Amino acid sequence: MKLSINYKSIIAVFIVSILLVSCAKDSDPKLINVSGLSIVNASPSAEKLDVYVDNTKVTGAIPDFIFGSKIDYLSAYSGSRRMTITRKDSATPLKSELFVLEPQFGYTLFIIDRFADIKFMLLPDNLTKPAKGKASVRFANLSPDSEPLTLSVAGSSYLITNISFKDYSNPMLVDMGDKVTFEVREHRTGNLVLTLSDVKIEDEKIYTIYVKGLKAATDDTKLGIAIYTHK
Repeated sequence: MKLSINYKSIIAVFIVSILLVSCAKDSDPKLINVSGLSIVNASPSAEKLDVYVDNTKVTGAIPDFIFGSKIDYLSAYSGSRRMTITRKDSATPLKSELFVLEPQFGYTLFIIDRFADIKFMLLPDNLTKPAKGKASVRFANLSPDSEPLTLSVAGSSYLITNISFKDYSNPMLVDMGDKVTFEVREHRTGNLVLTLSDVKIEDEKIYTIYVKGLKAATDDTKLGIAIYTHK
């Protein structure tokens, strides 16, 4: 599902701008349509990866794009873009897929699933500023061996329910606060799985919370929870 966003309001703060279409070198910059693209490695493995958008390696500025790594928004030309994953410094694709990026939209490209089944999950980012006193929170389940999960804000009625692997919620508006605790529970049993404590939720900010890793793992790929702000 595509979500209309106020992408123009954030384009000025993108950390890196990349030109991904060679034929556009002679184009009038005023006529170029761009989209925002952030990239998150949520594939639970010890492998180091590279990510390409068309023929441009976008992980070059990161020494090791490993499980849990994130690249903040890049400016990419809109239209059909081919995303490719390889092992670090390898020319052999592990996965390659064509996506359409709409002009003035923001997206997060998650790399998900176990390494043997590695794949992409492209989410449209709703970057419309929340109302004063509120923040926006989206929840995604990126744990391959998890049951459907529920996210709640401790001590409140805020609740996102029944999010299966490779699924994500619509944004939930929550109150700002200096020490907000999020709880992740199994949807079926209600058992507490993960806690994210003392999170500072700022006024009019936009967040994504995602569950990553494996229930069965005990190493660095074990089940965990992460939060980031859409800048």
